[in-house]
Amino acid sequence: MDSAEPPQNDTRPLRAALGGFATGVCIVTADGPGGPLGITVNSFTSVSLEPPTVLWSLGRRSDRWPTFSTAEHFAVHVLDSDGLDLCQRFAWGDPKLKPEDYEPGLGGAPLIGGWVSRFECEVSRRVEAGDHLLIFGVVRRFATRPADALVFYRGDYGPVSRTTP
Repeated sequence: MDSAEPPQNDTRPLRAALGGFATGVCIVTADGPGGPLGITVNSFTSVSLEPPTVLWSLGRRSDRWPTFSTAEHFAVHVLDSDGLDLCQRFAWGDPKLKPEDYEPGLGGAPLIGGWVSRFECEVSRRVEAGDHLLIFGVVRRFATRPADALVFYRGDYGPVSRTTP
């Protein structure tokens, strides 16, 4: 077993170690001055059940910072196992949503397809944390459906399913 101090100038070893934590893959959507946008994240987690609160983190260098750092509402879509194209589109492709891509949710947050769970949230607080902004939201409405989920692990994507008796 090798251990290392967090590197000062090269973050790749730390990123590789963090990649050992399998995460779900989500698209967060919000409406802003430039119109509705989506962003792919794996930094989504539950914070509290009472009140129902979630958080996700937005990189300070993101080109979507102006919208997501100020939006008062957002929606989180936990992608189903067929969501790799959506994941890649909102990670590296065009983040803008066209009217045919979504329906408006609470507070105007766009709702897209391709999810296993979806959360419509109202921002409750923002906290600066290093090179990211933690965005907390109170869950105002949610939905879930039976489907396999898309996960990210050690730099790769794949499905995860749960069979029930």
